Amino acid sequence: MTVDVRAAARRPIHWAVGGTLVVATALVPSAESAAAEQTTEIGLRYVCPFPSGPEEVDVVVSAVLPTSVRTGEEVQPEQVSIEVGLERTALARFTGLEAAVVSAEARLTVRNAVGDRSADASWEKLAAPPTALPDDGALVLTAVGDVPTVTFNTAGRATMTPAGLGLTLSSFTGDGAATSPPGLDVSCEPAPGEEPRPASITVRGDADPAGPAPTPGANTPAPPPPPAPDRPGGGLPPIAREKIDALTDERLEALDDADPGSCPIEIPPEWVMTTAETYAAGYANAAKLDGAAALGPAFMKVVLNKRYINDSCASTVDVTSEVEFTYEGRRQLPPTEATFLTYGFMPTTATMTLEQVGPPAAVHTHTVTNTPTYPEETTVTAQLVMRLSDVEVNGVPLEVGPDCRTERPFEQVLRGYGQSYPRAGYLVAYGGTLTGYAHIPPFEGCGVEEDLDAIFTSAISSVGKKADNYTKMTQAPLCVATNPEGPDCPPRVPLPER
Repeated sequence: MTVDVRAAARRPIHWAVGGTLVVATALVPSAESAAAEQTTEIGLRYVCPFPSGPEEVDVVVSAVLPTSVRTGEEVQPEQVSIEVGLERTALARFTGLEAAVVSAEARLTVRNAVGDRSADASWEKLAAPPTALPDDGALVLTAVGDVPTVTFNTAGRATMTPAGLGLTLSSFTGDGAATSPPGLDVSCEPAPGEEPRPASITVRGDADPAGPAPTPGANTPAPPPPPAPDRPGGGLPPIAREKIDALTDERLEALDDADPGSCPIEIPPEWVMTTAETYAAGYANAAKLDGAAALGPAFMKVVLNKRYINDSCASTVDVTSEVEFTYEGRRQLPPTEATFLTYGFMPTTATMTLEQVGPPAAVHTHTVTNTPTYPEETTVTAQLVMRLSDVEVNGVPLEVGPDCRTERPFEQVLRGYGQSYPRAGYLVAYGGTLTGYAHIPPFEGCGVEEDLDAIFTSAISSVGKKADNYTKMTQAPLCVATNPEGPDCPPRVPLPER
């Protein structure tokens, strides 16, 4: 199967009425998945011209999207929401009108691009219901609604970047009557120095747009491994190194035989899949408690190359692996004890346990191969439940019972960046630092003789839908099963960074 690069370049980017935005991770639970989905939140700071003057506004955009699509396939963003936080100074207009509630309609411009072509799309008429004006503190409005689909007719790595934001704010008195004047329109732009992180989605070209994504395999070589001065052959197991060399030779021969301007893409029958082990350790902030808890050292079992796609037309390689945390035979990180000043004054000690639930954690690495450095981005996505036990408040035990936990799993997303030549930053094989944020849901099941859910929710859980709890983890190099005598075996515990 071949794809003509020149013909693809001549084809226009076709956008259905809307656009896509928040695709930042590639969660593929297994090699059999045809179209994995992901829930992603992007936090941005905008500047809006209110009557009181320019105001900075915190915005969180959330949606559920597929991680990859085929050319011509419609993408329908689901569960779209735009959360806007307005400080008291921005609300002066409404308090002066003796308004009791405020509603909003949000409009977000999304800049979509493939290669050197781009087009702006608009998500419109996302509505936030009437919300009471607080006596103090910020007003948080969450606008939700349906947005149009988008269709990409050009294969490659599409990027979606949030741009301008429009807000129509309407205010009402306590009896439901509109104030005079009744509303306010503002057009906001990203704050100076704010560089929105482009989200991305892989658009695959194939003769069968409804069929499953290509399976991993031969004839699509991985980028060559980074040279390691202390490891002959770059540290790859000999079998994998020979496989890569053979695939590289086959790829070069195919390119030599191809018509000028053509880009052959082979669907490979197999790929080298192997196991590995490593440790990770770090710290997680509790935003409300203004403190951090140690995490790990977490022992991780890794299955490498569960899914492998080399797109020589797009000059990208996407590899998905899987990770299971394990501690004393259970899918969890080691329990950790932490002490915080609850509400700023009450010393509270608790044991926190993070349990892994659902599918294995997905490790997705996206590498760009048309530059000498081979830059890459790695995203680790895990589903976790937080449990609390052995709680003491001011030295006095608090009976929370055996099942004090978050009411639902939450998604922990960590990202790392690196390059192969010269080797720098985070690379899956050699480890490094990963960072990210998590949203902690409300708690349930806390308390024996009294219901303590509200106390822990108030003290720990995130406000609204914000992913505001920062995590920083350091991963050690992998001990690969096919190279048990290598310098990184047995796996060692890394020194966590704050």
